[in-house]
Amino acid sequence: MHTFSTTISSVRRLHSAPKRLTTGALTLAAAGVIAGCTAVVPTAAPAPTTAPSATTTLAAPAAATQSLQPAGRGPGGRETPIRATPAAADVAYASTSAAQKLDIYVPDGSGPFPVVVDIHGGGFMVGDKANPALGDELLDAGYAVASVNYRLAREAVYPAQIQDVKAAVRFLRANAAKYNLDPQRIAAFGQSAGANLAATLGTSCGVAALEGAELGNADQSSCVQAVVDWFGPTDFLQMDEQFAGTSCPANHDAADSPESQVIGAPIQTVPEKSKAANPITYVSSKAPPFLIQHGTADCNVPPQQGQLLYDALAPLIGKDMVTYTLLPGAGHGGSQFAEAANVKVVLDFLGGALK
Repeated sequence: MHTFSTTISSVRRLHSAPKRLTTGALTLAAAGVIAGCTAVVPTAAPAPTTAPSATTTLAAPAAATQSLQPAGRGPGGRETPIRATPAAADVAYASTSAAQKLDIYVPDGSGPFPVVVDIHGGGFMVGDKANPALGDELLDAGYAVASVNYRLAREAVYPAQIQDVKAAVRFLRANAAKYNLDPQRIAAFGQSAGANLAATLGTSCGVAALEGAELGNADQSSCVQAVVDWFGPTDFLQMDEQFAGTSCPANHDAADSPESQVIGAPIQTVPEKSKAANPITYVSSKAPPFLIQHGTADCNVPPQQGQLLYDALAPLIGKDMVTYTLLPGAGHGGSQFAEAANVKVVLDFLGGALK
C-alpha cells in the first residue's frame, strides 16, 4: 500500500505537533495555506511518487463563499455524468425514510467483487447518490460501487446520517450473494460531508449508539476495511478558529451553518453533540487503513481538519496505515482530485487495503 504523509508546519492555530515527512514528500509552508483562499507554494521542488505532481507556482481558486456541493461537481460528486448504469437502482436498505436508498453498480467479471460504498457530499443539506465520485474508474478497476443516499439535515438530525450509512453497509453484507459482492472487502469513500460519514464508519466499528440497529440487518457488521476521505470535516468546533484571519468565510458556528443544522443547534452551544459527529471521537487501534486527501485552498473545510484525523489515527494504527495528502492549489473538490495521477493514488490505496 502506498503511503504519503504531509506535514503542515506553522499552520495558524493548528494544535497538533508536526509530523516527520516520508521519503519524497513535499514540505508545505502552510502559514498561508488558506489565507485569502490562495494556494500554498511548495518549498521543496520534488513531487512525491505516490501523489499528484505539484508545480512551484499555483493559480489561486476563486472561491469567496461557501458552497454546499464540492466545487464543479454534480449531486454525487462527479464532474461528468457516470457512463455506467446501475445493476440495481433505488434499492431500499431501510424503511424509515424515502431517502434510505442506494444504487449498486457491478463491474464486468465473475466476482464476488470488493465494494466501495460511495457517500455523497452536500453539507448534510443537499446532494444525491447520482453520479458517484470515480464511479467509472472504480468499476474499471474491478470494484462494485454502492452509491448511498441518507437522511439530510432538514429531515433528521445527527446521528441519523451515520446510522443510515451503517444500515446501508449491513444491507450490502446481508445481500452480498444476491448482488455478487464480497462481504469481507468493503471500503467507504466519502466527499465533504460524506467524507465525515465515511471516516466515522471507519472509526466507530462496534459503537452501539451510532449503529441504528433498528434499521435492519442487525445481525450483520457495519465495519469497513478501508476509508477514502476527500476533504471531509472532522472537528466542527475548530473550523471557524482554523479559518480565522483568512478571507475564507468563518461561519460554521452560525445557527444556520450546515454543521449546526445537522447537529440541531448552534454547534458551540452543544459541544457534546458536536463531538459525537466527530470521527476522531471514536478512533482506536481497530480502525482500518485511511487515505485522507484535502486541497490546500479549500474555503469550505479547513485543510487542518484532515491533519487532525491523521494525527489521531497514526499513533494507534501506525503511520504505514494512514495517508494524508495535500493537493496544492485544490479547493473544495475540483478537477485535481479526479486527475489520472490522483486516481492512481486512490486505486493503489484500495488495492493495498482490500487485498
